[in-house]
Amino acid sequence: MLQEESDLSLVIAQIVQKLKGSHLYAQLERQAWASLQRPEIKLESLKEDIKEFFKTSGWEKKLQNAVYSELSVFPLPSHPAAPPEHLKEPLVYMRKAQGSWEKRILKSLNSMCTELSIPLARKRPVGEQKELLNKWNEMGTDEPDLSLFRPVYAPKDFLEVLINLRNPNYENGDSLSFRTHLGLIQVPLKVKDIPELKEFFVELGLTTGQLGIDDSTQVPPELFENEHVRIGQKVLAEQDSAAAQQYVRQGSPTALRAELWALILNISSQPEDILYYEQLKTNVIQHDLLVDSLIYKDVKLTASNDDYYFVFEDYLYQVLLCFSRDTSVLGHFAYNSASPPKSYIRGKLGLEEYAVFYPPNGVIPFHGFSMYVAPLCFLYHEPSKLYQIFREMYVRFFFRLHSISSHPSGIVSLCLLFETLLQTYLPQLFYHLREIGAQPLRISFKWMVRAFSGYLATDQLLLLWDRILGYNSLEILAGKILAAAVFAFRAVNLMEVTSLAAAEAVLADLSTLKVMPLLQIFLFATVT
Repeated sequence: MLQEESDLSLVIAQIVQKLKGSHLYAQLERQAWASLQRPEIKLESLKEDIKEFFKTSGWEKKLQNAVYSELSVFPLPSHPAAPPEHLKEPLVYMRKAQGSWEKRILKSLNSMCTELSIPLARKRPVGEQKELLNKWNEMGTDEPDLSLFRPVYAPKDFLEVLINLRNPNYENGDSLSFRTHLGLIQVPLKVKDIPELKEFFVELGLTTGQLGIDDSTQVPPELFENEHVRIGQKVLAEQDSAAAQQYVRQGSPTALRAELWALILNISSQPEDILYYEQLKTNVIQHDLLVDSLIYKDVKLTASNDDYYFVFEDYLYQVLLCFSRDTSVLGHFAYNSASPPKSYIRGKLGLEEYAVFYPPNGVIPFHGFSMYVAPLCFLYHEPSKLYQIFREMYVRFFFRLHSISSHPSGIVSLCLLFETLLQTYLPQLFYHLREIGAQPLRISFKWMVRAFSGYLATDQLLLLWDRILGYNSLEILAGKILAAAVFAFRAVNLMEVTSLAAAEAVLADLSTLKVMPLLQIFLFATVT
């Protein structure tokens, strides 16, 4: 009990400290001072009167949303004496594996830099700055020669690292249950079983209305859809982040989704947010980074060739180039197992006082990175708002899909539970695919790393991402339920294939799948 109180006090103190540096704190302070001029504020009941003023004027709700937002990303409480690296990742072997992976990425980046004789960063000449500024909204029409550039890494390279991950304490297979796991991921992490998943995702049950199922043409709208929309409008009117998060667990109406997601993420597009975006844009105009070419290359290889997303090419460049310059993103490394790469001023290698983070946000893009942004372009058409939403989605969720950690929403746990679900509930299919050299994870991994972006139809993808936001977790993704459900859906066809290529062909096109029926049937109907 004392430990719980101590943990709570620590969390409160840290959130208060963080909020004190926010624009909201300055606004609250100004409002408190201004309220002193109001006749209803009495000196003898000053504290209670100001509280009542905040409540009636809506500022209390804004503060609650800010606290709720911080709690959503706050790392789990740890012992006060625990070193900072334990907040990032408690398991030593995971930290070492992540460190080794980062060295490989940096080696790839540096070798490209050397081979092409291109600096990591340079100031653009004035003429080039003017040219870029003039075509800022038409960057998709630019055709730079990117033939010599290559992605620093692709999902399949990352998968090989995860396959070779081992806990040295289990090297000899001490655990009987773990020794019977026949998948590619060979680390002993605790993952949820089906009863636990049912309990966690209770709102996905067969008796609960769901957008993506109960709004189909066969179901009269008055049975669910109309009432659900009415409740959504009420949630937006109340401006309550916690209520919005609970609401989207049943799916978000298309017309309300953009506002609901912004409310959950506590994004309000204040003038200072727009100004901050413009400052990032100025940094892009003034300085050219090597990672800019990696971003161009990735967009050209992925989103530009996608039937849904090619029209958003300009938005993708704007958002991702600004993202690479945003030093506020560095804050998420406090709870990310990864560490931001460092670069040194020429001739000062190894001297920490001459070190800078590179890129400034600490995130090196990989093949497919732009697909985290692409679906959001359907919801937000104002660049600064689009940017804020993507940044918040990244520091809450997406970073976990390309870093090595033991977190329940981390990519390692997602992969392990995907394999465990298939092995436990579809053993014949799992064993068959394993025997023909078509390990299911080799097929589904790319879905997971991209959070299914570029694989599902956009309307289905947004329904899936509704639930990621609603449960504040990536556990509904491929690793835990959806990919296993996809394999179950195509099980008859997969049992007839005789090679990895044939299995991949069976699962090549997911664009016709309906996400929510698949999830419900797999979780609550077929698996017992």
